[in-house]
Amino acid sequence: MSALDAFIAKAQSAKKKIVLPEGHDPRVLKAASIIAEKGIAEVVVLGSESEISESCKKASVSATGFSTMDHCKSDLRESFCRELCEIRAKKGMTMEKAAEYMSNRLFFGAMMVRKGNSDGMVAGSIASTPDMLRAAFTVIGTAPGLKIGSSCFIMDLKTPAPNGEQTLLYADCGVNPNPNAEELSDIAIATASTYRALMGKQPKIAFLSFSTFGSAQHESLQKVVEATRITSRRISELKLDVLLEKSEVQADAAIVPSVAVKKCADSVLKGQANILIFPDLNAGNICYKITERLAGAAAYGPILQGLAKPLNDLSRGCSAEDIVGVAAITACQAMAI
Repeated sequence: MSALDAFIAKAQSAKKKIVLPEGHDPRVLKAASIIAEKGIAEVVVLGSESEISESCKKASVSATGFSTMDHCKSDLRESFCRELCEIRAKKGMTMEKAAEYMSNRLFFGAMMVRKGNSDGMVAGSIASTPDMLRAAFTVIGTAPGLKIGSSCFIMDLKTPAPNGEQTLLYADCGVNPNPNAEELSDIAIATASTYRALMGKQPKIAFLSFSTFGSAQHESLQKVVEATRITSRRISELKLDVLLEKSEVQADAAIVPSVAVKKCADSVLKGQANILIFPDLNAGNICYKITERLAGAAAYGPILQGLAKPLNDLSRGCSAEDIVGVAAITACQAMAI
């Protein structure tokens, strides 16, 4: 069973509700039909009657099995505007401005998630990633104890890693260009939560570097070493069931037990990492693409994390099947909220 098949099966048992705001996209309607048919989640698609009708026609599906809502005419608009005024009071939000925000399907969908009308949101087949992130951070915000949101890629390996892991999480590969030590720690804590929600196993985190346990010295290493120390302290204070490598490690020492024995004999993980934290977006993005293209891994993401509630972005080149997969992942994330 692939990782995605496992996520779909888990989502089917979760019975969560997912909002898909981009009802003006035929791919979204096709995905909604598949999600409903497979029982992956309850679905609400946002769009006007004409948008939904036109999208269904182009997708060759009928608007059955899932709900639709015209966000511009919804009875929820007034209460959503009041809520936005409350959470953005310090920014001078007014009911008039809030009404403009709620006319935006992304912000309306995000507010549905905030207020419990939906358990998660998936969008971005038409909207840009910056637009998605603005809606997420404005309406949902970060999870308690975290100062930044981040992302991870789920790497479903064609051949298991040397440590036997079939699925690894890479972070951050899509949001934060150059995180400092505290931000790297937030990324690690968030990725551990994502791993637990999706995989149901103990997260084992390694902060990657070109040094293993101080084997090299350079100013660029300091933030990785410091991030490890900060994360170790937070894991202890929060009593998290997470294993963390004791200091920075090279990638081979993180996932190859025989190398870990040679390079860091007193390692905590002993080459058994299932979460790899990269020092910056350059490293993370490059590595996930190389793993995908040269090793034949399936890469799912970027999965947004560190938010108070799950919202996920799509590539604008996505297929209906891609939307289905991200919806399943989002439902799994919602199980941990």
